Amino acid sequence: MKGTAAIWALGAMSGTSLDGVDAAMVQTDGRTIFSFGNTAYRPYSAAERAVLRRALGSWDGAEDAIAVVEAAHCAVFARFSGAELVGFHGQTLAHDPRGRGTRQVGDGQVLADFLGLPVVWDFRSADVAMGGEGAPLAPFFHHACARWFGATGPVAFLNLGGVGNVTWVDPGFERPELPGACLAFDTGPANAPLNDFLLGRIGAEWDERGALAAAGQPDTAVLARLLGHRYFARMPPKSLDRDDFAWLAGAVAGASNADGAATLTACVAVSVAAAMEHMPRPPERLLVTGGGRHNATMMQMIAGAVDCPVAAVETVGLNGDMLEAQAFAHLAVRVVRGLPTSGPTTTGAAAAIAGGVISRPSKPSIAAGRVSPAS
Repeated sequence: MKGTAAIWALGAMSGTSLDGVDAAMVQTDGRTIFSFGNTAYRPYSAAERAVLRRALGSWDGAEDAIAVVEAAHCAVFARFSGAELVGFHGQTLAHDPRGRGTRQVGDGQVLADFLGLPVVWDFRSADVAMGGEGAPLAPFFHHACARWFGATGPVAFLNLGGVGNVTWVDPGFERPELPGACLAFDTGPANAPLNDFLLGRIGAEWDERGALAAAGQPDTAVLARLLGHRYFARMPPKSLDRDDFAWLAGAVAGASNADGAATLTACVAVSVAAAMEHMPRPPERLLVTGGGRHNATMMQMIAGAVDCPVAAVETVGLNGDMLEAQAFAHLAVRVVRGLPTSGPTTTGAAAAIAGGVISRPSKPSIAAGRVSPAS
């Protein structure tokens, strides 16, 4: 595994939108993507989401949330076979890189013992310790993706989860850690404020295809207040916690359901437009991944706010539902081979760093007696 050959790695991601766990296989040597494999999704139940919501912002404890996270990951990992290595992101409960640090819960050793496989986890702490933001961590994988689908010029990947983040990559650079190869940062609020608003108003988890937002009118005063936030004046790299824009809930409290949804959707678009101003050169296209790309109104608003073509990552053969899970499979291989997973232009760390902790099985697998359960 410490050599240079490509291996099959299994990665998982449970994002700040709290929808569930994505898992996916990638064949990679840590530099080049050779193939994409099986994928699976394990949604959180309403009760599990409630447990996780209560734990958001906690820096210690939250044992019930940890149990939910570990059980959900064990369940989805047990559907796969053939992996030699696992990348486990865990569930972010708190993120304050300039203060208390970052906290992703779930014990990689528990999963290593369950699977009988080495597990790479705690990807963000080393980056924060080096002065980095600890996020976003997918950019080096995005660089590999751009080379995989044959991009010939700069492209940008926009991930619309609970929080938005963007990666600008120049695939002309062979290695993502080289100066000029990547720039990455969080763009602003994405699905989290909208989903929280809908849950409180109508009990819905999301705005299906943006239908409610399409029927409303954005509040321009709220948009102006958002863009006046000090975050947008900061130069990247920079990152956000899920609740850094919690004031948006109060800002739309008096709006109708449709106008509130339209306003919070437009907040995403204006945040993305502001992010484009930081790009070293205009990207040839903006490729959108994450749950937000299913929101037609959000996609239309973004397309109307930026000066380049906007499309879902599926247009270049990638899987937008699984891209972050695939990223942590790729990053896990980079960790065990001592390759950087972040650097000055993606997180602001003082130097390129290979973050992550490697846990190896301390006992035989308890996953139904198999080292790597069948998918």
